[in-house]
Amino acid sequence: MTRGGRATPNTQRGSVVGVDMGASNVRFALADFTGKVLARREEKLRPEDGPRKTIRQIQKGIERLARRRARLPLAAIAMDVPSPVHPKTRVATFANNLPGWKNIDLRRELERKFRLPVAIENDANMAAIGEHWRGIARGKDNFVFVAVGTGIGSGVFVNGRLYEGRTGSAGELFRLQVEWPRWSEEFPDTGYFENYVSGMGIAAEGRRVLGTESLHQGTGLIEIRDARFVFDAMRRGNPQARDVLEKIFTMLGVGVADLVAILDPDLIVLGGGVVTGAPRFVVSTVRKVVRKIHPEAPPVELSALGDQAQTFGAIYSALHAACRAAMPPLTLEKGPR
Repeated sequence: MTRGGRATPNTQRGSVVGVDMGASNVRFALADFTGKVLARREEKLRPEDGPRKTIRQIQKGIERLARRRARLPLAAIAMDVPSPVHPKTRVATFANNLPGWKNIDLRRELERKFRLPVAIENDANMAAIGEHWRGIARGKDNFVFVAVGTGIGSGVFVNGRLYEGRTGSAGELFRLQVEWPRWSEEFPDTGYFENYVSGMGIAAEGRRVLGTESLHQGTGLIEIRDARFVFDAMRRGNPQARDVLEKIFTMLGVGVADLVAILDPDLIVLGGGVVTGAPRFVVSTVRKVVRKIHPEAPPVELSALGDQAQTFGAIYSALHAACRAAMPPLTLEKGPR
């Protein structure tokens, strides 16, 4: 079908599914061939269930969602995981926050089940793809998406293409060293950036600084279990909670400034569940630090897609996989010798 001489996609021909897997939940989105989301689904995950049971749960979730739009046959699936993904094998090599998730071939498992093309990507990379397609990074060839959630990571675009590195670990900020390491068998990761700048790090620092004294300052805190408790304390006027968050996001600003020094990007995008806890505070703190270190620093902006960045990235990746599968392999005729 054409409109004004330009081919337009037939949205009735099929659909794709994008899967966004976190440490404790998984989101599914079914979209048509224009990328319009037709249906969504979200389920809780139990990290202690291990890879096999979790993969079965994800497969069933895809089936349930696809059945809701059975008239649109499923053409491809894409999924992000909180793990580096090897650029050649597409194996999820390890996930810090998921016990037992080491060298998991999700693509093979899903392809066996559905007999469809499957794309697998790291979660921060998938968020960067989403922002490049439908978010604030549209039209930007060089940018970094920094995701702060339970852990921390980033997705890097260089010259319009996702940069994954030799093993798929490009942008894995959690291994940056922020203090002189004191390695031991018990604590092999001492000094890692993620120990401080992450949901886990905020909760740990909140427990250390606030402790039980927070109970006497009207915060309503009983136990600091995650970063939300510290954000809530800051909103209720607890100065110690504000100091904790300012310290940690200043540290994030220094890490982002290091990325700017190495990559010289057009844009820095901040996203992830922790950033949405106090987006204006986080962005302004990071922006101030980056500009202090780099007078000609690039813009530092909040994700335009929020917690849907990975979902849009997965939809785009699934559409791309469907297009590649539909195209016949290119063969070149032998020319005259």
